[in-house]
Amino acid sequence: MKILVTGATGNVGGEVVRCLIERGIEVRALARKPESVKFPTGVEVVPGDLTDPDSIRAAMNGVEKLFLLNAVVADELTQALITYGIAKRAAIKHVAYVSVYKADRFLDVPHFASKVAVENALKEFGIPYTILRPGYFFQNDLSLKPLLENVGIYPMPIGNAGISAIDSRDVAGAAAVTLTQPGHEGQTYNLVSSSQITGPGNAALWSKALGKPIAYTGEDFDGFEKQMSSQMPAWMAYDMRTMLEGYVQRGFASTQADVDRVTKLLGRAPRTYEALVQEAAGEWSKANQR
Repeated sequence: MKILVTGATGNVGGEVVRCLIERGIEVRALARKPESVKFPTGVEVVPGDLTDPDSIRAAMNGVEKLFLLNAVVADELTQALITYGIAKRAAIKHVAYVSVYKADRFLDVPHFASKVAVENALKEFGIPYTILRPGYFFQNDLSLKPLLENVGIYPMPIGNAGISAIDSRDVAGAAAVTLTQPGHEGQTYNLVSSSQITGPGNAALWSKALGKPIAYTGEDFDGFEKQMSSQMPAWMAYDMRTMLEGYVQRGFASTQADVDRVTKLLGRAPRTYEALVQEAAGEWSKANQR
């Protein structure tokens, strides 16, 4: 069995490649610039772009299953539907699609609305599918290293009520299970950790791990969007602002039933945010001593 992995150069896709290789599965990884990326030995890397149908047709040739993950981009829906449409015509046996937790409750968030549209397309046709709906990725916060270490702030406006989150490695593990074991066709899995995360709680965890005070900066969404616009396209900053504002205003909490189902799927408890913080702080400390 050979599986095509899109988004293979990202955190989740790269972990999916690794998980599949560990299971002895043949993997074909899609990359815009194959010559600039490194994968484990045995991975077939092919050039491709999700906006280029011919490259997707070529990449799909000879594979049985598809891991479909596309980035948050302005044409995300177009990319996903092109790839799924070609997979459907190629009679792919199973598609595992990465959506987002509670996507249908946040249809004012552009990339959530795109994912709901793709979910609906998956359900419309006869190709076996599994939908993976992860919460907020723990690994998003690794990009905060300069602010945590140098400024002493935790700036993500995620509020105090608690939102669902997940380690990207657990998303990859879940994907590998659904693609290689029977019984997951037509299923939707909410991928969440056992603990909810909050702004003050995350700040406290980083403060303890880094050995210095870390302050939570609160829920200034106008300021957050303005700051993000200096680091990414304005449309993306708006998308991220709308997402986080929605979390705070409408809630993004998971249930114990969600956690129990993830635990059963993975065959173990999902990783915790605290474990990610401790792991990252240890790695940062070693890097700073070099």
